[in-house]
Amino acid sequence: MSEIWKPNTVVAAIIEDNGKFLMVEEISKGKVVFNQPAGHLDEGESLLNAVVRETLEETAWHFEPEAITGVYLWPNPENGCTYLRFCFYGKTIKHEPERELDEGILRAVWLTRDELMENQDKLRSPMVISAIDDYLAGIRHPLNLITDIS
Repeated sequence: MSEIWKPNTVVAAIIEDNGKFLMVEEISKGKVVFNQPAGHLDEGESLLNAVVRETLEETAWHFEPEAITGVYLWPNPENGCTYLRFCFYGKTIKHEPERELDEGILRAVWLTRDELMENQDKLRSPMVISAIDDYLAGIRHPLNLITDIS
């Protein structure tokens, strides 16, 4: 029996404040890139817990998800991996500026969509701007769209 193909499941947070989005500047494959606070789903973890955890680890901000902006499937032509990304919109509720950020994270930074587009060659993936555009278009799905069956 052949091995079953599985996409990499990831979560991401869209957090907007006065036209600026909370982004992560990080090192990926030796290159400085911008991404939403995002990361892989851990075994046994819910999608909501994953996005809260990843946001805190990468930005030192506590995140409260309010809605789902979208679910994105992207086959990365550079590494052959396919990513299944669940993107959540929400708000920050507390900041821990003294908290150490995850390895590879240079800083958390607030940027406008225009500033991101000026650095389009530094976006980690096309999912970054797609999710922001969906958020700006008002796309919101209720969190109860996701059901965790334990």
